Amino acid sequence: MKLRHLSTAAPDFEAEFQRVLHWSAETDAAIELRVAEILADVRQRGDAAVLDYTARFDHLQAESVAELELTREELKAAFDAITPAQRAALQAAAERVRSYHERQKQASGLSWSYRDEDGTLLGQKVTPLDRVGIYVPGGKAAYPSSVLMNAIPAQVAGVPEIIMVVPTPRGEKNPLVLAAAYIAGVHRVFTLGGAQAVAALAYGTATVPKVDKITGPGNAYVASAKKQVFGQVGIDMIAGPSEILILADGTTPPDWVAMDLFSQAEHDEMAQSILLCPDAEYIALVRASIDKLLPEMPRQDVIRASLEGRGALIQTRTMEEACEISNRIAPEHLEVSSANPHAWEPLLRHAGAIFLGAYTSESLGDYCAGPNHVLPTAGTARFSSPLGVYDFQKRSSLIEVSEAGAQKLGAIAAELAYGEGLQGHARAAEMRLKR
Repeated sequence: MKLRHLSTAAPDFEAEFQRVLHWSAETDAAIELRVAEILADVRQRGDAAVLDYTARFDHLQAESVAELELTREELKAAFDAITPAQRAALQAAAERVRSYHERQKQASGLSWSYRDEDGTLLGQKVTPLDRVGIYVPGGKAAYPSSVLMNAIPAQVAGVPEIIMVVPTPRGEKNPLVLAAAYIAGVHRVFTLGGAQAVAALAYGTATVPKVDKITGPGNAYVASAKKQVFGQVGIDMIAGPSEILILADGTTPPDWVAMDLFSQAEHDEMAQSILLCPDAEYIALVRASIDKLLPEMPRQDVIRASLEGRGALIQTRTMEEACEISNRIAPEHLEVSSANPHAWEPLLRHAGAIFLGAYTSESLGDYCAGPNHVLPTAGTARFSSPLGVYDFQKRSSLIEVSEAGAQKLGAIAAELAYGEGLQGHARAAEMRLKR
């Protein structure tokens, strides 16, 4: 397998490094155009258009969109139908995700206020969104973990209505996904997918209610649709291919590191897996583990294409340099596979999630550790955060000016308003001044 080996000491490192990082977020123009047509059609024809596209793309026939809504009893039946081990795993994961996000809410989701010396009250009121939509991939690519990670923070935030859409090609329902919706407390579930599902959530139809925000992953059509409806509704992010970056000091078994690289590479051919390490001998051991373990993997063709296309093993001069390169990359998932990970964590400024220590595989974060697995990709961790309770809340400023406060603030506001040429603003403030 052709896997890039780079060294920061090489004179051409910077150029080669940029080739590794290059990924275009531009959506195919044909997809953008097709999605725009679907959005416009759903906005105009509502349920009828949703039914047409569901029949065309998911090969699922229905007389009405109401037929495509699953009842709470159907979700409970799916929950009862999965194995006891699956039920226990889903419930344990949900409990940990909920516990983490409850703590997150306590830390940052509180309203507050204070009064100044004039008796004027200033503060902030935090309220949940009224209704959110979560998109969950369906069919063979089914992710019950995505249900937990999107629905539970919304539930913890206090969102009173959570609407889930999930495609079910040819009526193929995944019981784990439905069971996860049952556990996570999703209020309504529609077996809809693609751009038409995003349109239905964004604009509302006779059957599907309009939401305030749409979260969750999907294919290129879903990503394009979310981008195009942003402004009509909120969205979580436009996600790129999955990424993992491993900072290794050579103390972790190389097989573990190789498999952690595989864990993202197996998502798709555009996923990115990178190792940063100052130890050349250890890098060689990891490469040997990759060659040894790859033939055992059911998705070896996808892993090979991903590693050859966008993967890299990079030798750095020091661990400090590895940390600085990591900050430049700002990866979605960052593993600090070190005997003393807390020595390096203070140097790491940009990452979607940081996994500390050899026993903290990224896959635990994907499923059950507790923090959210919806993370910024493609370097956007430099300015974006994981999905959380705060994404399902909004903040309103509170201002209650006392009579005494109006005397001081009114004069200031009027002076500035006249300077801006806005007499109405100025006079509104002046009318409250004592003559």
